[in-house]
Order: sequence, then structure tokens, then C-alpha cells
Amino acid sequence: MARRRKLLGQILKEIELVTEGDIQEALARQKKEGGLLGKILVSMGCCSEGDITMALAAQNDMNFVDLGDLEIPIELLDMITEAQAHTYRIVPLEYDAGSKTLVIAMDDPTKIVVFDELQFALQSKIPGIRIQGALASAEDIDSSLDKFYGDGKGGIGDEDLAEFVEEGVYKKDAVTLDGDDVDAPAVVKLLNFLLATAIRDRSSDIHLEPFEDRFQVRYRVDGALLAMENPPKELANSLISRIKVLSKLDIAETRMPQDGRIELMIEGRSVDLRVSTLPTMFGESCVMRILDRSNVSLDLDNLGMRPEDNEMMKALIAKPNGIVLVTGPTGSGKTTTLYSCLNYMNSPNIKIITTEDPVEYDLPGVMQCQVNEDVGLTYGAALRSILRQDPDMILVGEIRDRETGGIAVEAALTGHLVLSTLHTNDAPSATTRMLDLGLESFLIAATLEAIIAQRLVRKVCNNCKEYYEPEPDQAMELGLRPEAIVGKKFAFGKGCSRCNSTGYKGRMALYEMFRISDEIKQMIMDGANVASLREAGRRNGMRTLRESGQLAIYDCSTTLDEVIRETMVLE
Repeated sequence: MARRRKLLGQILKEIELVTEGDIQEALARQKKEGGLLGKILVSMGCCSEGDITMALAAQNDMNFVDLGDLEIPIELLDMITEAQAHTYRIVPLEYDAGSKTLVIAMDDPTKIVVFDELQFALQSKIPGIRIQGALASAEDIDSSLDKFYGDGKGGIGDEDLAEFVEEGVYKKDAVTLDGDDVDAPAVVKLLNFLLATAIRDRSSDIHLEPFEDRFQVRYRVDGALLAMENPPKELANSLISRIKVLSKLDIAETRMPQDGRIELMIEGRSVDLRVSTLPTMFGESCVMRILDRSNVSLDLDNLGMRPEDNEMMKALIAKPNGIVLVTGPTGSGKTTTLYSCLNYMNSPNIKIITTEDPVEYDLPGVMQCQVNEDVGLTYGAALRSILRQDPDMILVGEIRDRETGGIAVEAALTGHLVLSTLHTNDAPSATTRMLDLGLESFLIAATLEAIIAQRLVRKVCNNCKEYYEPEPDQAMELGLRPEAIVGKKFAFGKGCSRCNSTGYKGRMALYEMFRISDEIKQMIMDGANVASLREAGRRNGMRTLRESGQLAIYDCSTTLDEVIRETMVLE
């Protein structure tokens, strides 16, 4: 059974600082005017602020400390950031490495939530850390903060991620989650912490996953999932609820998947979050896709294409009509490539219209239409209307059915250049996919100008890059003869703080440019198979994805493992 805390007045009476009469008079004033009992006793002249502080220390089983002549080692001060110290009004006193216990001085023992929040913030530095409190006077805390941390108006450090998101982003949301006033601040700071860390590390997605025994958080950085320190499991429902409020989803609906969007302003730039929730056995799973324009270069010259591929792409998108397709799996960078093409062609004398699901980035000067199937605005319906808007260039987010493909072909035949995507394993397979959708082979041959397949591979971190001579058997893994790699150097990353010890930093695209020549047009009409089309493409200069990967390895831009994982040997 928990021990009942003594009342503040009882403690003050026991140490003979006040009488029963003083207590009763102070209680009467408190009932009439409100306020804290301790402050009322001080205003009555019964005791001092220091007396109240010592009584509060006894009430909360905390030691009372005098910070007057205290000297704190710099390594201890570095454990708490300036912003944390001023926000929580705390000063570090001592740290026991054996028990991983950090003792902090504070002037308000009722703010026990500080222990949980500080412990969570320091977990990444010291896993398993425990926070213990001691009480000091408000005057001592003020003077110590000024002495050791300055006035608190300095810049915000990377460590203080909870304050990274601009103040005011969440002011419109005045909802108390789960009716728990104590947990609400912790949830707000936790969400800010997760968002700030993800954006700082250039993550593309945040995964919040509830399990029976834990609440797991993972970030996707450069295409790979990285596990983070798990937050307290009891905050899972409150955190998901807060995300749903901000993305204007139904908090009460936990049995059906939902999709929403959050717009944030972070350090003066706009960041969009696409939110998706999914009911699971142990609660709702939530994935937030981060769309940060400052993290994406929409410059065709900066996509990493080889010079000959770059020139071919510019020639293709300068054509007056036809269809150019970009293919690849989800997350292979198709949208970035297409947006870069639009950005390159965007000028006052060219009208560009897009139809997308959803619109991922705003492009100034481009008319962008978002598909909304709930009201009947499908790709097909949008495309029909777009053709009446007199465009020169059209972007179709995806050709996913016969109707969309048919209208894209119609647009190409009537003098428009159409850019779109398909999901296929390589470029030549796209022709078969279009036939599967029900399009006529002669229409495909008449309108198709090129198919570009692409994959994203991680780049070796330049900060920890090392070189080595490849072994002969590694040539076999690349599908080459051993003599093909003689004298070449390969690179790998040892792992460092800049790349989260992964050895990789950033990504680059591998391209397979399949130009539709007259020979290939005839082969499409004759019903040639994919292998024959691929061979014809290679005769016309097409470089396969695996071959593009080999060149990237020779350039020491990526690793053997990355290319093998993302590409395949085609016979």
C-alpha cells in the first residue's frame, strides 16, 4: 500500500515554523482568494520562501540542496542542453555511471513529468538512464542557470529536438488527449522530437508500430529502415490520437484505415506529412510520409544521370508529342525524375498540366489537378477535361487501367507530349504491360517514344569511404568475367556519425534508357517478346540497370551489395 504524503501545513507545524492558527487562517484565505498555501503563508509573514522549499523537499522525499557555491563539471553540464535547462528549470548535480542515475536540482517538485520527458530525451545518449530529483530554491535555480547556461536566449542545439518544430504549429489543436492533462505535454514533446529527428536525418517515412510488449519507432533513411529508441508504450494511443487530430482524421474510428495530411512550417520551410493509419492486433499502426521540398532537388542536371542519358532525356521531353514512360517499383524515384523534367521544360510559352494521386510537390507555373475518386474525379475523367484545357505537356501520375492508357494515347496522337509511370521490372517489359491493359499494339508503337526504368541505390558515405581491390569471385556476382574488374577499385563505408554508422549517405538513381526506334516499333506491332525487345534495345545502345550499376561501382559511388540488391542479371 502506498504511503500517504504529509500535508505541507503538517510538515511546517512539525518543525515549529507555523501554528495551527496560522494554517487555518491561510486555508481560509486560500478558499476565498485561491493560490498556493505556501505562498499565502509567506505573504502572512509566517515563514520564508526558503522554509517552504525545505518543507516541499520533505513532502516529496527529496533532499534540499544549496546551490550557492556549487561548481559543476563541464562534462555534467553537457548532459543537459541550454534549452532543456531553461525549459524545465533544472540544474544537473551529479551522475553515477554505475547505476546510470542523473541527479537534477529543481524548484518545483510537483512537475514530476519532467523526469519522464528528460529520461526519454537522454535515452539515445545513455540507454537505461534514470533521473532523480533534489529540491533547490527558485533564487538558486535562477542564479545557477545564469551562471552555467547563460540567459537561455542562445541558439537551439541539435540535442534539443523537442523544441525544433516552430512554436505555434500546434496552437490550433487545443485537444487534451485521452483526458490526461499530465501526459499531454509529454505527447506533444514526443511528437515534436520524432518529427524533428526524422527531418534532420532526411528520413522519408516515420513508422509508429504498436506491439504487445513495446511501441516501436522506425525511420526510413535512404531507403533503409532504422530502429530508434522505443518510446514508453503507454504513450502509444495518445500519440496516434494527436497525429489523427492534426491530420483531421476521426479519433473515434480505430477499426478502419484512414489517410490524412499535416502541413508544418519547420525552420521557415514548408513540410508536408502524408499520414496513414492501419488497425492492428495491439492498436493502430501509423506511417507518416515526409515530403520536404528542401530535401529534394528537382533539377534535371542534378539527378545523377550520365551525360549521354541526360542529353537523351532532354531531347525526349522537348518532342512536340508522344508518350515517355518512367517505370520502377514504389519508392524508386519516378516522381522526382518526372517533376525534374517538368521543371526543366516549365516556361511561359509552354502550358503544362498534371493529374496526380496525390499531388506531391507544388510546382509554380504548372497546373496541378489531384485525383479524387470519392467524387468521381478519376484519372480518366481528369484527363478528358485536361485535353480541353489546351495543354502542350501532360503528366499522368500513373497509367493504371485501359481508360487512362487510352486517353494518354489519344492525347499523344493529337499533338501533346505525355509523361507517365508504370510499375514494371525493366523498361522493355512496359510494352507488354500496356498490351495487358488492353491497348492496341499499333497505337503503342505509334505513340511511345521511350521508356526509362530506374532504381535507387545508396551512395557510399564520403566521410568514411575506404577503397579495396575486388576479389575475382565478386566479378561473378556482378555477372562479369574476372578479368573485367582487374585494376579497378571498389569502395565501401566503414560507418561514422554522419551516416548513422551505416556506411551510406544519400542515394543515386540507376537508369535504363529504352529508346523506341523504328525497328522496335515494328517489333511491337509484330508481337515480339520482351527478350527480343531487350536485345534490340541493347543493339541501339540501351544500358541495362545492372550495367548502370556496374559503372556506379567502378566510380566508387555505391557498393556491390547495393547494385546486386536493386538490379538483376538479364539474359
